Amino acid sequence: MSNKPGIQEFDAPGLGSLWHTEERAALLNAVRKLSYGAVRTAAEELDHQEAEIPDELIGKLADLGLFGIMIAKEYGGLGLGVFEYCLASEELARSWMSVGSIIARGQGLGTQVKDQETHNKLMQRSAEGDWIGAIALSEPQAGSDLASVETEAVREGKNWILTGEKKWCGNALSADFIQVLARTKGEDDELVALLVRKERGVFPKGVTGTSIDKIGYHGIISWNLTFDHVVVSADDELTSFYAPAENEEPHTSGGAFHAVQHGLNIARVQTAARAVGLARAAVEDTTVYLQTRHQFGHPIGDFQALRFELATMAAEVEQARAFYRQVAHDLDAGESVERETGMVKLLASEMAVRVTNQAMQLHGGNGYSRDYSVERYWRDARLTTIFEGTSEIQRRTISNRILPRSPLE
Repeated sequence: MSNKPGIQEFDAPGLGSLWHTEERAALLNAVRKLSYGAVRTAAEELDHQEAEIPDELIGKLADLGLFGIMIAKEYGGLGLGVFEYCLASEELARSWMSVGSIIARGQGLGTQVKDQETHNKLMQRSAEGDWIGAIALSEPQAGSDLASVETEAVREGKNWILTGEKKWCGNALSADFIQVLARTKGEDDELVALLVRKERGVFPKGVTGTSIDKIGYHGIISWNLTFDHVVVSADDELTSFYAPAENEEPHTSGGAFHAVQHGLNIARVQTAARAVGLARAAVEDTTVYLQTRHQFGHPIGDFQALRFELATMAAEVEQARAFYRQVAHDLDAGESVERETGMVKLLASEMAVRVTNQAMQLHGGNGYSRDYSVERYWRDARLTTIFEGTSEIQRRTISNRILPRSPLE
């Protein structure tokens, strides 16, 4: 029997007066209802099958506008910011991290083409959940080191010819498009972002894929992709790797690396929010378990050693939540927060591993079984220290901004 605490069995986190608005409260309640209902039901049924997020659930996310949280209202989006995006991501990840991740494949991704009319139509589709993508950044020899990307884009007339290999491309087969970071050759050796259009469920001509056998993060299948002289129209060269905020100028292809870095800042604070969701799930499930599991004639929650462990877990979750909300707020305010996004991603992801690991310990042997959800929380939390830049990369980013290196002699 699965450990599935009901909504009323614990105090779910609110916004607090500092961050409260009626719009945020309404969004929080709507997403929480979906998370505790359809999302958790899907996770309980499908995660162990390593199945993808079902289309029906994708439709429910779209109905709430979650693929367009950061898309302007003129395109049919919610017109909100990184704060609300992270708020929703925590709620969804609380029940299944992959669902907290799939909404990142909207948000205006794959829409920054040069033709304004086409851009507008793609933005509308993105907001509706009808333009869901995949991102191809990492390569066999270029994981966190995106400056070393070797996938080649050669210009031939009105087309780009794309050749190379990408790794860890989540949702590639089910996507409507794959957004590829490549390097031009010749006199102009620079990074370029290209839009590879496709149909859901099939790879386009010249693209082959091999799925990666992962221990967790099920619901979204990750792929190794090979691009063999894939033809991409020059019209599908993206002016930015992400959808710029309303007060920003789009980045040109020559600024693709800068654009990727900005997108990663958003992705890292969202990863922190997802990590908080996972850790919070572990705390909530453990709270119920400590009340229902009896040993020596008492609920094990009566034993002080276990109570203190739970208290520490809960405190760490609250600390990380407060930090990611502050960084998300600063991002929306246009602050330069590359150091802070590294910090919050580092601390929240490492916290999630500790908390979910301790939750398994407090569940005893049951925590190591698939009858309880804590093993899934731990498997998913472990990935948060790796993707969107490893913990080591975050430490490098942070330390370089605190303590610049001396120039080489």
